[in-house]
Amino acid sequence: MKKLKELFNKIKELPDKDRQDITSLLWQLICYSPKFPLRLQQQQLLDEATPFSLEADDPHFSRSALKFNGFIWGNGSRKVLITHGWGSKAADFIDLIAALRSIEDLQVIAFDAPGNGSSEGELSNLMLFAKATEAVITTYGSPEIMIGHSLGVMANTMATQETGTKPNLLISIAPMVRLKENFIATMTNADVPKIAQDKFFENFEAIFGMPTSQFDLSEMYTPGTAVRHWLAYDPEDKVAPFAYLQELLTACPAISTKEYEATGHERIIKDTRLIADILKLVRG
Repeated sequence: MKKLKELFNKIKELPDKDRQDITSLLWQLICYSPKFPLRLQQQQLLDEATPFSLEADDPHFSRSALKFNGFIWGNGSRKVLITHGWGSKAADFIDLIAALRSIEDLQVIAFDAPGNGSSEGELSNLMLFAKATEAVITTYGSPEIMIGHSLGVMANTMATQETGTKPNLLISIAPMVRLKENFIATMTNADVPKIAQDKFFENFEAIFGMPTSQFDLSEMYTPGTAVRHWLAYDPEDKVAPFAYLQELLTACPAISTKEYEATGHERIIKDTRLIADILKLVRG
């Protein structure tokens, strides 16, 4: 987190930002995922798992295959795959994973996406999240239940489409909906002028071969992706505003939803009400 704050302050204090090319700094600001050390309880949770390592190709940043680390709890017949959000890691789901382990017929799988947690990579992006999710599905089989938080919801959506997976239950928690707007908010907070923002988005399109505006969950999501889709959100979420989420829900009325007020974007995954509701859904 220290590195991200230093980078943010460096950009914010730059003179004449509208007259110089700061695109390289903006890539770091947008794509550097802060890493937080494991707490004792989180380390103990990982110590009880069966670890694994897979690879995800990164043609845009490192131009190499990045190893990412994953963890498996249990050997039940029903697979649950958890995909974390930006600046997060598998162990951040400690409370949910502990609760899911109380259900005997489950096998719970979670991983640290490239550039996050314990996995390789200096910078990360949605494509790497999705490729890692695809690699887990390809290696361990299609999960019956998929759980995603924030950017992990987008990654799960992309992975189901690429692998042809159709989970019986898809759980989306505080989904990121419009990635471009999130980038704009980050740059605006750092006092990046529009001319520099426009240059960044031009560079983004040149590198990825598509505009950032295509990373819109309302456009990416296909009805029928899962047998059942349940979505949890905080209506006052500042990171993933409800106004954007409403577009998805209007287009896909079959998605069941539940509000969790005053949880916030990051802490919602620890909410005891949410965890209790997920257990009910998983138990059927």
